[in-house]
Amino acid sequence: MTTYADRPWRASYAPDVPDEIVLPEGSLSHLIDDSVATYGRNVALEFFGATTTYAALGDQIARAAEGLRHLGVRKGDRVALVLPNCPQHVVAFYAVLRLGAIVVEHNPLYTPRELRHQFEDHGAELAIVWDKASAMVQDLPADLGVATIISVDITRAMPATKRFALRLPVAAARKARGQLTTQVRGTIPWEKLLDNRAIQATHPRPEAEDLALIQYTSGTTGVPKGAMLSHRNLGSNAAQARAWVPAIERGSSVVYAVLPLFHAYGLTLCLTFAMSMGSRLVLFPKFDPDLVLDVIKKRPPTFLPAVPPIYERLATAAKEKKVSLSGIDIAISGAMNLPDTIVSMWEKETGGYLVEGYGLSECSPVLMANPVGTTRKAGTVGLAMPSTELRVVDPEDPQTDRPFGEEGELVARGPQVFSGYWRKPDETAKVLDADGWFRTGDIVTMDDDGFVRIVDRIKELIITGGFNVAPTEVEDCLRTVEGVADVAVVGVPHGRGGEDVVAAVVMKPGASFDEAAIRAYARENLTAYKVPKHVTQVDELPRSLIGKVMRRQVREQLLKHQAEQPSPH
Repeated sequence: MTTYADRPWRASYAPDVPDEIVLPEGSLSHLIDDSVATYGRNVALEFFGATTTYAALGDQIARAAEGLRHLGVRKGDRVALVLPNCPQHVVAFYAVLRLGAIVVEHNPLYTPRELRHQFEDHGAELAIVWDKASAMVQDLPADLGVATIISVDITRAMPATKRFALRLPVAAARKARGQLTTQVRGTIPWEKLLDNRAIQATHPRPEAEDLALIQYTSGTTGVPKGAMLSHRNLGSNAAQARAWVPAIERGSSVVYAVLPLFHAYGLTLCLTFAMSMGSRLVLFPKFDPDLVLDVIKKRPPTFLPAVPPIYERLATAAKEKKVSLSGIDIAISGAMNLPDTIVSMWEKETGGYLVEGYGLSECSPVLMANPVGTTRKAGTVGLAMPSTELRVVDPEDPQTDRPFGEEGELVARGPQVFSGYWRKPDETAKVLDADGWFRTGDIVTMDDDGFVRIVDRIKELIITGGFNVAPTEVEDCLRTVEGVADVAVVGVPHGRGGEDVVAAVVMKPGASFDEAAIRAYARENLTAYKVPKHVTQVDELPRSLIGKVMRRQVREQLLKHQAEQPSPH
């Protein structure tokens, strides 16, 4: 009888994908230096048309590392990055790592409250910050100990014509005062950091097992925690990604960074994978279909990691503007369910593949993906990456495996799996056992070929009348209701010790909302206990920066709406 230990998924791999990878012996600092040495003349970064070669990138990293050393950054120190996608982000990331210090990534659009929580947790004394967010970091309480802020004007990395066109209202005034750069009072300008000689080649480098990154995630409990990822974790995941797409040629591929680099998904597939491949990384500060299409006209990506809403909007805009998407050979989708309709639309427009994958911040983040080929299975998140072990277990007894085809919690082990949460040993012990098995918190099934299908998050399962309801299943049903554009399903306490299934729907333009009709449709297609007790129309659903619906916020909104309704008595 086949067991999970037999790794049946390996028989379903695409041609030339190995069962195992060679684990990296060096650090990410070695990774980038290898690319600089191998692809020095190639373009590494492109930003609004301005390009940086690998040789120039390596020089900037070495100078920035020396600048940080002069500011007192030492091995093991945490350095906060609060930056959008830009060349300075790439340089800062590798400069911090060159010193053996630890990168802590932050969303530059976070609120002061969100930033404060994370700074309280990691305790970084130096931050490299987008100038638009500098004041917010400066306003953090003094007891957090952020002593030094390096302010980054991302427009300085753009071509002069583009830079001054974007900053025309203030350019004349600055020129009159003799100021040609932005400088936020009380901060150090990024350019000063680069005004150093390159760090000495003999300066100690980090080791593979050293901590490289603290990546904040809500994990399975909803409380943000810092996942500790080593150089080997991140380097292994980049190597697994390279092994998964052997058709992508080193030194000649073009990768678009439309995903934020501060997110685990964008960080690995753009910051580490693309750089290790000697790719041209085209950076976009935010996703704008028109901006992306303008670049595609000149140089389409050969590899595009993104999320379903990006693929849908890009394919729709390309069709409307009659821009060809041919040449985009491989696209990898993650973070949320990938509908078949988007796959069909995308592959018709590009002639390439769009396959779904799966990951978590705790896993650097990629755990599995569909094969790039005809053996993929729609509706699944694919197969375990090379050198990765998976099991489906009883959520109440994770030592007991569930049979193939039965639902259970996904647990994983591999070189990309993290070592724990920063300064939270109790939280770590809840999800990581002594043998290195990580509890993902996702309920899944695995078929005999090793393909995994996500059922739902354990913490998002709705318990109603003693039954478990998977929100995703109900959402998939309601999306097929005529006139419904989008939907989120959550559990709302009903005061009798359980939850009601409740849906929030966004209607298509011109479509009328009819709660009774939507519930009637659900009754025809779902078991009775899965039918939403209430359906509420909303203008839009709250989403994360990468487009994932935030069910927790939907639940809070519905609870607030419920509280505002007049009492029936």
